[in-house]
Amino acid sequence: MFKKILIANRGEIACRVMRACREMKIGTIAVYSDADRDALHVRMADEAYHIGPSPSNESYLCWDKIIEVAKTAGAEAIHPGYGFLSENAEFVREVTKAGITFIGPPPEAMEGLGGKMSARKIAIEAKVPIVPGTTEPLRSFEEAKVISAEIGYPVMLKASAGGGGKGMRLVFDESELKSALEGAQSEALAGFGDDAVYVEKAVVAPRHIEIQVFSDTHGNHVYLGERECSIQRRHQKVIEEAPSPINSAELREAMGECAVKVAKAVNYVGAGTVEFLVSDLDRSFYFLEMNTRLQVEHPVTELVTGIDLVREQINVAWGSELSFKQEDITIAGHAIECRVYAEDPDNNFLPCPGKITRLRVPQGPGVRDDGGVYEGGEVTIFYDPMISKLAVHGRDRAEAVDRMRRALMEYEVGGIKTTLAFFREVMDDVEFIEGRLDTGFIPRFNERKPAATSDETTKDMAIIAAALAHSKPKAAAANAAASTHESKWASAGRFAQLGSRI
Repeated sequence: MFKKILIANRGEIACRVMRACREMKIGTIAVYSDADRDALHVRMADEAYHIGPSPSNESYLCWDKIIEVAKTAGAEAIHPGYGFLSENAEFVREVTKAGITFIGPPPEAMEGLGGKMSARKIAIEAKVPIVPGTTEPLRSFEEAKVISAEIGYPVMLKASAGGGGKGMRLVFDESELKSALEGAQSEALAGFGDDAVYVEKAVVAPRHIEIQVFSDTHGNHVYLGERECSIQRRHQKVIEEAPSPINSAELREAMGECAVKVAKAVNYVGAGTVEFLVSDLDRSFYFLEMNTRLQVEHPVTELVTGIDLVREQINVAWGSELSFKQEDITIAGHAIECRVYAEDPDNNFLPCPGKITRLRVPQGPGVRDDGGVYEGGEVTIFYDPMISKLAVHGRDRAEAVDRMRRALMEYEVGGIKTTLAFFREVMDDVEFIEGRLDTGFIPRFNERKPAATSDETTKDMAIIAAALAHSKPKAAAANAAASTHESKWASAGRFAQLGSRI
């Protein structure tokens, strides 16, 4: 087995990989920028090396610096995490050229599946259903107009390269098409250095469901169930769960087999995720794209399957066969994950960097927090503002929701705004509890929220007023003093909405 692995990443995913390495008795090497000099992943690693200034294009995206550190430190393998260089085929080739093992798929698989249009071609050849649309970049507005009319509005314009919602535009009619196309091309060029954009039919109110696949170098390809990832802001997920509330054994098998076909088509190796859009009306599904790396939301799959995906990545990169076969995979219970960001949900989820003055992480049965920060640390302006991924596991979805609600009550972050309050409200939302989810969930939730909050607040104030009116003055004074100083956990019951929540 490898003796040393360099983690070419930062934050919670670097910490997550280091924990797996520690269990396997593998030494860990961290890299860091100026902004991350005191970061948690630097403190956790056995060795840490500075690689440049704070901007990622001068540090974490500089593969020559990372490979040089790997050579200097004697790393036998590099784990890319996700983001940064995790899906960069040229980086993989340079790592291999340096005699170092890349923990991930081969560059040819990355290239084939990295462009959304080339991935659509691969899916078509593998006889996997795709959303109607083009497989070549749009050459002009006139071509976009003709094709959009043929497939029917609404349509979605998408950048061929990259992801994260950049270069995407939803177009409802021809009058919006020209400006949307120009905007998508401009954003794609700025974000990915490539202005190639294609068009596809917009699936109205779809669920975003993905299948976790795993492959080894011995020709074994397995799927590990699905994840429901429909709750998104700016086309990026914020809440995920496994299994999907709408899924069945038959649908899971059909989607899983399609995902495996895509993996086989490119001789895939390692962990990957095949994403689908699913219609709630007739359960039809369409291939969207494949992410050739470990996903942010991998903990929910680990919780329901009992498989350590990072450990499996390392073993497969070493040359071992998968430790499981398709018939070994069972889905036990239900898991939910909330991505805790330093963002303001009431201001379009804008980042809120700053120093963390207080941090209390939830504990107890069925609770897991993959964090990348500590009390006194800072969330900087230079990187994704994720603080942690809070995940829970229950015997069924109802228990998982209850457990997440309790865990969120315990979670405290001081000094910065976070998405914790938003998640607390979602866990009490009727549509969420009933599993009525699609990619338009957050806008609908925000429309419902003001009236619901107002009604509940009025009710709570009436209850408090009645209670105080019938209590003794001394007891009322004592209660008021206690409520002023009570902890977040103590105030997280019936009257929580009236308190100050971070």
